[in-house]
Amino acid sequence: MTSAPEIPLHAQRNRFDPPDDLLQLREQPLTKIDLPWGGSAWLATRYADIRVVFSDATKFSNSPEGRPFGDLNGSRSGFLLGYDPPDHTRLRRMLTPEFTVRRIRRLQPRIETIVNDHLDALEQAGPPADLVSGFALPVPSLVICELLGVPYEDRAEFQQYASIRLDMTLEMAQRTAAIEASRRYMAKLVAKHRADPGDDMIGMLIRDHGDELDDTELTGVADLLLLAGHETTSNMLALGTLLLLRNPDQLAEVRAGRLVDEAIEEMLRYLSIVHSGIPRTAVADVELSGVKIAAGEAVICSLPAANRDPVLGEDLERFDITRKISAHMAFGHGLHHCLGAPLARMELKIAFPALLQRFPSLALAVPFEEVPFRPYSPVHGLQALPITW
Repeated sequence: MTSAPEIPLHAQRNRFDPPDDLLQLREQPLTKIDLPWGGSAWLATRYADIRVVFSDATKFSNSPEGRPFGDLNGSRSGFLLGYDPPDHTRLRRMLTPEFTVRRIRRLQPRIETIVNDHLDALEQAGPPADLVSGFALPVPSLVICELLGVPYEDRAEFQQYASIRLDMTLEMAQRTAAIEASRRYMAKLVAKHRADPGDDMIGMLIRDHGDELDDTELTGVADLLLLAGHETTSNMLALGTLLLLRNPDQLAEVRAGRLVDEAIEEMLRYLSIVHSGIPRTAVADVELSGVKIAAGEAVICSLPAANRDPVLGEDLERFDITRKISAHMAFGHGLHHCLGAPLARMELKIAFPALLQRFPSLALAVPFEEVPFRPYSPVHGLQALPITW
Protein backbone atom coordinates (compact mmCIF):
# COMPACT_ATOMS: atom_id res chain seq x y z
CA MET A 1 0.00 0.00 0.00
CA THR A 2 1.44 3.37 -1.03
CA SER A 3 1.57 6.13 1.55
CA ALA A 4 -0.36 9.36 1.07
CA PRO A 5 1.67 11.90 -0.90
CA GLU A 6 3.14 14.90 0.83
CA ILE A 7 1.07 17.98 -0.01
CA PRO A 8 3.30 20.97 -0.77
CA LEU A 9 2.61 24.05 1.32
CA HIS A 10 1.18 26.08 -1.55
CA ALA A 11 -1.51 23.41 -2.19
CA GLN A 12 -2.57 22.92 1.43
CA ARG A 13 -5.96 24.11 2.71
CA ASN A 14 -7.78 24.13 6.01
CA ARG A 15 -11.27 23.82 4.53
CA PHE A 16 -11.76 27.27 2.96
CA ASP A 17 -8.50 28.77 4.15
CA PRO A 18 -4.83 28.53 3.24
CA PRO A 19 -2.69 27.48 6.21
CA ASP A 20 -1.22 30.16 8.48
CA ASP A 21 2.30 28.94 7.63
CA LEU A 22 1.70 29.89 4.00
CA LEU A 23 0.30 33.33 4.76
CA GLN A 24 3.18 34.08 7.12
CA LEU A 25 5.63 33.60 4.25
CA ARG A 26 4.50 36.99 2.93
CA GLU A 27 6.80 38.49 5.55
CA GLN A 28 9.71 37.58 3.27
CA PRO A 29 9.84 38.12 -0.51
CA LEU A 30 10.31 34.54 -1.77
CA THR A 31 10.99 31.18 -0.13
CA LYS A 32 12.79 28.16 -1.58
CA ILE A 33 10.70 24.99 -1.19
CA ASP A 34 11.30 21.33 -2.02
CA LEU A 35 8.71 19.71 -4.26
CA PRO A 36 7.25 16.24 -3.60
CA TRP A 37 7.90 15.15 -7.19
CA GLY A 38 11.56 16.20 -6.96
CA GLY A 39 13.53 19.38 -7.36
CA SER A 40 12.80 22.72 -5.78
CA ALA A 41 11.15 26.04 -6.61
CA TRP A 42 10.84 29.56 -5.35
CA LEU A 43 7.45 30.20 -3.74
CA ALA A 44 6.05 33.69 -4.27
CA THR A 45 3.30 34.76 -1.85
CA ARG A 46 3.14 38.55 -2.21
CA TYR A 47 0.59 40.15 -4.50
CA ALA A 48 3.09 42.59 -6.07
CA ASP A 49 5.71 39.90 -6.77
CA ILE A 50 3.17 37.58 -8.38
CA ARG A 51 1.93 40.37 -10.66
CA VAL A 52 5.50 40.77 -11.91
CA VAL A 53 5.94 37.02 -12.51
CA PHE A 54 2.60 36.75 -14.33
CA SER A 55 3.15 39.90 -16.38
CA ASP A 56 6.59 39.41 -17.93
CA ALA A 57 6.95 36.37 -20.20
CA THR A 58 10.41 37.59 -21.29
CA LYS A 59 11.67 36.87 -17.77
CA PHE A 60 9.33 34.11 -16.57
CA SER A 61 8.37 31.40 -19.03
CA ASN A 62 5.30 29.13 -18.96
CA SER A 63 6.93 26.61 -21.27
CA PRO A 64 7.76 23.23 -19.67
CA GLU A 65 10.97 23.00 -21.71
CA GLY A 66 13.91 23.06 -19.36
CA ARG A 67 11.71 23.05 -16.27
CA PRO A 68 13.57 21.14 -13.57
CA PHE A 69 10.62 18.87 -12.76
CA GLY A 70 9.37 18.41 -16.31
CA ASP A 71 5.96 18.80 -17.90
CA LEU A 72 3.25 17.76 -15.42
CA ASN A 73 0.39 18.26 -17.87
CA GLY A 74 1.00 15.57 -20.42
CA SER A 75 1.62 16.58 -24.01
CA ARG A 76 2.36 20.28 -24.39
CA SER A 77 0.85 20.52 -27.87
CA GLY A 78 -2.21 22.75 -27.70
CA PHE A 79 -1.97 23.11 -23.91
CA LEU A 80 -2.38 26.88 -23.93
CA LEU A 81 -1.18 27.35 -20.35
CA GLY A 82 2.21 25.95 -21.33
CA TYR A 83 2.76 28.39 -24.18
CA ASP A 84 4.75 31.62 -24.35
CA PRO A 85 4.47 34.36 -26.98
CA PRO A 86 4.39 34.31 -29.95
CA ASP A 87 2.67 30.88 -29.98
CA HIS A 88 0.47 31.85 -27.05
CA THR A 89 -0.51 35.09 -28.79
CA ARG A 90 -1.46 33.18 -31.95
CA LEU A 91 -3.69 30.68 -30.13
CA ARG A 92 -5.23 33.23 -27.78
CA ARG A 93 -6.14 35.48 -30.72
CA MET A 94 -8.19 32.66 -32.23
CA LEU A 95 -10.07 31.91 -29.01
CA THR A 96 -10.66 35.36 -27.54
CA PRO A 97 -13.65 36.32 -29.74
CA GLU A 98 -15.62 33.37 -28.35
CA PHE A 99 -15.14 34.50 -24.75
CA THR A 100 -15.88 38.21 -24.88
CA VAL A 101 -18.46 39.52 -22.41
CA ARG A 102 -20.71 40.44 -25.33
CA ARG A 103 -20.56 36.94 -26.83
CA ILE A 104 -21.08 35.27 -23.45
CA ARG A 105 -24.21 37.40 -22.83
CA ARG A 106 -25.85 35.60 -25.74
CA LEU A 107 -25.57 32.38 -23.74
CA GLN A 108 -27.49 33.78 -20.77
CA PRO A 109 -30.95 32.41 -21.73
CA ARG A 110 -29.52 28.95 -22.37
CA ILE A 111 -27.57 28.96 -19.08
CA GLU A 112 -30.73 30.01 -17.22
CA THR A 113 -32.60 27.08 -18.79
CA ILE A 114 -29.85 24.62 -17.86
CA VAL A 115 -29.79 25.90 -14.26
CA ASN A 116 -33.58 25.72 -13.90
CA ASP A 117 -33.76 22.25 -15.46
CA HIS A 118 -31.29 20.91 -12.91
CA LEU A 119 -33.07 22.65 -10.04
CA ASP A 120 -36.32 21.04 -11.24
CA ALA A 121 -34.66 17.63 -11.17
CA LEU A 122 -33.27 18.23 -7.67
CA GLU A 123 -36.66 19.36 -6.39
CA GLN A 124 -38.49 16.42 -7.94
CA ALA A 125 -36.04 13.89 -6.51
CA GLY A 126 -36.41 15.46 -3.08
CA PRO A 127 -33.98 15.81 -0.21
CA PRO A 128 -31.42 14.87 0.82
CA ALA A 129 -29.26 15.40 -2.24
CA ASP A 130 -25.64 15.87 -3.23
CA LEU A 131 -25.28 19.34 -4.69
CA VAL A 132 -22.02 18.41 -6.44
CA SER A 133 -23.38 15.53 -8.52
CA GLY A 134 -26.88 16.99 -8.88
CA PHE A 135 -26.11 20.61 -9.72
CA ALA A 136 -22.60 22.02 -9.31
CA LEU A 137 -20.90 19.57 -11.68
CA PRO A 138 -23.56 18.98 -14.38
CA VAL A 139 -24.50 22.65 -14.96
CA PRO A 140 -21.06 23.91 -16.09
CA SER A 141 -20.38 20.57 -17.80
CA LEU A 142 -23.43 20.97 -20.02
CA VAL A 143 -22.64 24.64 -20.71
CA ILE A 144 -19.06 23.95 -21.83
CA CYS A 145 -20.16 20.88 -23.83
CA GLU A 146 -22.66 22.93 -25.81
CA LEU A 147 -20.19 25.78 -26.29
CA LEU A 148 -17.40 23.50 -27.52
CA GLY A 149 -19.45 20.91 -29.38
CA VAL A 150 -18.80 17.94 -27.08
CA PRO A 151 -21.63 15.38 -26.75
CA TYR A 152 -23.02 15.73 -23.23
CA GLU A 153 -23.90 12.04 -23.20
CA ASP A 154 -20.13 11.39 -23.03
CA ARG A 155 -19.88 13.26 -19.70
CA ALA A 156 -19.28 10.14 -17.59
CA GLU A 157 -16.20 9.39 -19.68
CA PHE A 158 -14.59 12.82 -19.73
CA GLN A 159 -15.50 13.60 -16.11
CA GLN A 160 -13.82 10.37 -15.04
CA TYR A 161 -10.67 11.37 -16.92
CA ALA A 162 -10.78 14.81 -15.28
CA SER A 163 -11.26 13.32 -11.82
CA ILE A 164 -8.19 11.10 -12.21
CA ARG A 165 -5.87 13.65 -13.81
CA LEU A 166 -6.59 16.21 -11.08
CA ASP A 167 -6.30 13.77 -8.17
CA MET A 168 -2.78 14.39 -6.89
CA THR A 169 -3.10 11.51 -4.41
CA LEU A 170 -2.82 9.05 -7.31
CA GLU A 171 0.36 7.73 -8.90
CA MET A 172 1.69 9.87 -11.75
CA ALA A 173 1.43 6.94 -14.18
CA GLN A 174 -2.30 6.66 -13.51
CA ARG A 175 -2.82 10.40 -14.01
CA THR A 176 -0.73 10.41 -17.19
CA ALA A 177 -2.82 7.54 -18.57
CA ALA A 178 -5.98 9.60 -17.92
CA ILE A 179 -4.47 12.60 -19.73
CA GLU A 180 -3.63 10.42 -22.71
CA ALA A 181 -7.09 8.81 -22.72
CA SER A 182 -8.73 12.24 -22.55
CA ARG A 183 -6.70 13.47 -25.50
CA ARG A 184 -7.55 10.34 -27.51
CA TYR A 185 -11.24 11.00 -26.83
CA MET A 186 -10.90 14.61 -27.95
CA ALA A 187 -8.84 13.64 -31.02
CA LYS A 188 -11.70 11.42 -32.24
CA LEU A 189 -14.13 14.28 -31.69
CA VAL A 190 -11.89 16.74 -33.56
CA ALA A 191 -11.72 14.32 -36.50
CA LYS A 192 -15.54 14.22 -36.63
CA HIS A 193 -15.73 18.01 -36.53
CA ARG A 194 -13.04 18.31 -39.21
CA ALA A 195 -15.25 16.24 -41.52
CA ASP A 196 -18.41 18.20 -40.64
CA PRO A 197 -17.81 21.46 -38.69
CA GLY A 198 -20.81 22.60 -36.66
CA ASP A 199 -21.76 25.98 -35.19
CA ASP A 200 -19.91 25.31 -31.94
CA MET A 201 -16.43 26.48 -30.96
CA ILE A 202 -14.52 23.49 -32.35
CA GLY A 203 -16.38 23.93 -35.63
CA MET A 204 -15.61 27.66 -35.62
CA LEU A 205 -11.90 27.04 -35.05
CA ILE A 206 -11.84 24.56 -37.94
CA ARG A 207 -13.74 26.86 -40.31
CA ASP A 208 -11.92 30.08 -39.45
CA HIS A 209 -8.46 28.79 -38.51
CA GLY A 210 -8.28 25.27 -39.92
CA ASP A 211 -5.15 26.05 -41.91
CA GLU A 212 -3.36 27.47 -38.87
CA LEU A 213 -4.29 24.70 -36.43
CA ASP A 214 -3.36 21.07 -37.00
CA ASP A 215 -5.42 18.35 -35.35
CA THR A 216 -2.93 17.77 -32.54
CA GLU A 217 -2.94 21.40 -31.46
CA LEU A 218 -6.72 21.71 -31.84
CA THR A 219 -7.13 18.57 -29.73
CA GLY A 220 -4.97 20.07 -26.97
CA VAL A 221 -6.86 23.39 -26.99
CA ALA A 222 -10.27 21.68 -26.85
CA ASP A 223 -9.12 19.25 -24.15
CA LEU A 224 -7.94 22.12 -21.93
CA LEU A 225 -11.13 24.15 -22.46
CA LEU A 226 -13.31 21.15 -21.60
CA LEU A 227 -11.32 20.37 -18.45
CA ALA A 228 -11.05 23.95 -17.21
CA GLY A 229 -14.57 24.86 -18.30
CA HIS A 230 -16.33 22.43 -16.00
CA GLU A 231 -13.85 21.71 -13.19
CA THR A 232 -13.25 25.27 -12.00
CA THR A 233 -16.83 26.54 -12.14
CA SER A 234 -18.28 23.38 -10.60
CA ASN A 235 -15.98 23.67 -7.61
CA MET A 236 -16.79 27.38 -7.23
CA LEU A 237 -20.51 26.53 -7.20
CA ALA A 238 -20.13 23.86 -4.52
CA LEU A 239 -17.63 25.68 -2.32
CA GLY A 240 -19.46 28.99 -2.74
CA THR A 241 -22.75 27.44 -1.65
CA LEU A 242 -21.12 25.95 1.42
CA LEU A 243 -19.48 29.29 2.21
CA LEU A 244 -22.82 31.10 1.99
CA LEU A 245 -24.48 28.48 4.19
CA ARG A 246 -21.82 29.28 6.80
CA ASN A 247 -22.62 33.01 6.45
CA PRO A 248 -26.45 33.23 6.53
CA ASP A 249 -26.67 37.03 6.56
CA GLN A 250 -24.68 37.22 3.34
CA LEU A 251 -26.62 34.28 1.89
CA ALA A 252 -29.83 36.27 2.45
CA GLU A 253 -28.47 39.16 0.38
CA VAL A 254 -27.65 36.88 -2.56
CA ARG A 255 -31.02 35.11 -2.28
CA ALA A 256 -32.74 38.51 -2.53
CA GLY A 257 -30.73 39.34 -5.64
CA ARG A 258 -28.69 42.00 -3.87
CA LEU A 259 -24.90 42.29 -4.04
CA VAL A 260 -24.72 39.25 -6.34
CA ASP A 261 -21.82 40.55 -8.45
CA GLU A 262 -19.99 41.65 -5.32
CA ALA A 263 -20.60 38.28 -3.65
CA ILE A 264 -19.14 36.42 -6.62
CA GLU A 265 -16.00 38.56 -6.70
CA GLU A 266 -15.53 38.12 -2.96
CA MET A 267 -16.01 34.34 -3.29
CA LEU A 268 -13.47 34.23 -6.08
CA ARG A 269 -10.97 36.15 -3.96
CA TYR A 270 -11.66 34.40 -0.68
CA LEU A 271 -11.74 30.83 -2.01
CA SER A 272 -9.03 31.16 -4.70
CA ILE A 273 -9.73 27.60 -5.81
CA VAL A 274 -6.70 27.39 -8.13
CA HIS A 275 -3.69 27.17 -5.82
CA SER A 276 -1.01 28.41 -8.19
CA GLY A 277 -1.54 27.63 -11.85
CA ILE A 278 1.44 26.65 -14.03
CA PRO A 279 4.89 27.13 -12.46
CA ARG A 280 7.01 29.73 -14.25
CA THR A 281 10.67 29.25 -15.13
CA ALA A 282 13.25 32.05 -15.06
CA VAL A 283 14.43 32.63 -18.63
CA ALA A 284 17.67 34.24 -17.42
CA ASP A 285 19.13 35.30 -14.08
CA VAL A 286 16.63 37.73 -12.61
CA GLU A 287 16.06 39.62 -9.37
CA LEU A 288 12.64 39.85 -7.72
CA SER A 289 12.18 41.92 -4.54
CA GLY A 290 15.89 41.64 -3.91
CA VAL A 291 15.98 37.85 -4.30
CA LYS A 292 18.23 36.47 -7.04
CA ILE A 293 16.58 33.76 -9.14
CA ALA A 294 18.90 31.80 -11.42
CA ALA A 295 18.06 30.96 -15.02
CA GLY A 296 16.11 27.69 -15.15
CA GLU A 297 14.81 27.94 -11.60
CA ALA A 298 11.06 27.57 -11.12
CA VAL A 299 8.72 30.04 -9.44
CA ILE A 300 5.37 28.90 -7.99
CA CYS A 301 2.88 31.66 -7.25
CA SER A 302 0.42 31.22 -4.38
CA LEU A 303 -2.88 32.76 -5.45
CA PRO A 304 -4.62 32.30 -2.05
CA ALA A 305 -1.76 34.14 -0.33
CA ALA A 306 -1.82 36.93 -2.93
CA ASN A 307 -5.58 37.33 -2.63
CA ARG A 308 -5.28 37.83 1.14
CA ASP A 309 -2.28 40.14 0.97
CA PRO A 310 -2.92 43.20 3.19
CA VAL A 311 -1.96 45.50 0.29
CA LEU A 312 -5.43 44.74 -1.15
CA GLY A 313 -7.34 45.86 1.92
CA GLU A 314 -8.11 45.21 5.56
CA ASP A 315 -9.29 42.07 7.35
CA LEU A 316 -8.97 39.86 4.28
CA GLU A 317 -9.22 36.67 6.35
CA ARG A 318 -12.94 37.44 6.67
CA PHE A 319 -15.53 36.72 3.95
CA ASP A 320 -17.39 39.97 3.29
CA ILE A 321 -19.53 40.51 0.18
CA THR A 322 -19.71 44.27 0.80
CA ARG A 323 -15.98 44.47 0.18
CA LYS A 324 -14.79 46.41 -2.88
CA ILE A 325 -11.82 44.59 -4.44
CA SER A 326 -11.65 44.26 -8.20
CA ALA A 327 -7.97 43.35 -8.57
CA HIS A 328 -7.98 39.83 -7.12
CA MET A 329 -6.00 37.09 -8.85
CA ALA A 330 -8.49 34.22 -8.79
CA PHE A 331 -8.35 34.21 -12.61
CA GLY A 332 -4.63 34.89 -12.74
CA HIS A 333 -3.12 38.02 -14.24
CA GLY A 334 -1.45 39.19 -17.42
CA LEU A 335 -1.40 37.39 -20.74
CA HIS A 336 -2.55 34.11 -19.14
CA HIS A 337 -5.52 35.67 -17.35
CA CYS A 338 -8.30 33.08 -17.53
CA LEU A 339 -9.89 33.12 -20.97
CA GLY A 340 -13.18 31.78 -19.59
CA ALA A 341 -13.58 34.34 -16.79
CA PRO A 342 -16.65 36.02 -18.39
CA LEU A 343 -18.34 32.63 -18.83
CA ALA A 344 -17.58 31.57 -15.24
CA ARG A 345 -18.92 34.85 -13.86
CA MET A 346 -22.10 34.51 -15.93
CA GLU A 347 -22.74 30.95 -14.71
CA LEU A 348 -22.15 31.87 -11.07
CA LYS A 349 -24.29 35.00 -11.33
CA ILE A 350 -27.21 32.94 -12.64
CA ALA A 351 -26.77 29.82 -10.51
CA PHE A 352 -26.40 31.14 -6.98
CA PRO A 353 -29.58 33.28 -6.74
CA ALA A 354 -31.60 30.63 -8.61
CA LEU A 355 -30.49 27.88 -6.23
CA LEU A 356 -31.12 29.93 -3.10
CA GLN A 357 -34.51 31.20 -4.27
CA ARG A 358 -35.68 27.72 -5.28
CA PHE A 359 -34.84 26.31 -1.85
CA PRO A 360 -35.59 28.93 0.85
CA SER A 361 -34.72 26.46 3.61
CA LEU A 362 -31.52 25.13 2.01
CA ALA A 363 -29.23 23.64 4.65
CA LEU A 364 -26.44 21.14 5.14
CA ALA A 365 -27.63 17.56 5.55
CA VAL A 366 -24.55 16.68 7.63
CA PRO A 367 -22.46 18.59 10.16
CA PHE A 368 -20.01 21.01 8.53
CA GLU A 369 -17.09 18.95 9.85
CA GLU A 370 -18.32 15.95 7.82
CA VAL A 371 -18.39 17.74 4.44
CA PRO A 372 -15.68 16.01 2.36
CA PHE A 373 -13.20 18.46 0.85
CA ARG A 374 -10.87 17.39 -1.93
CA PRO A 375 -7.69 16.09 -0.27
CA TYR A 376 -5.11 17.17 -2.87
CA SER A 377 -5.88 18.66 -6.28
CA PRO A 378 -4.69 21.58 -8.43
CA VAL A 379 -8.29 22.84 -8.12
CA HIS A 380 -9.61 23.09 -4.57
CA GLY A 381 -13.15 21.86 -4.06
CA LEU A 382 -15.56 19.40 -2.51
CA GLN A 383 -15.99 15.70 -3.18
CA ALA A 384 -19.66 16.02 -2.27
CA LEU A 385 -22.03 18.54 -0.63
CA PRO A 386 -24.93 16.81 1.16
CA ILE A 387 -27.87 19.24 1.34
CA THR A 388 -31.49 19.25 2.43
CA TRP A 389 -34.37 21.73 2.30
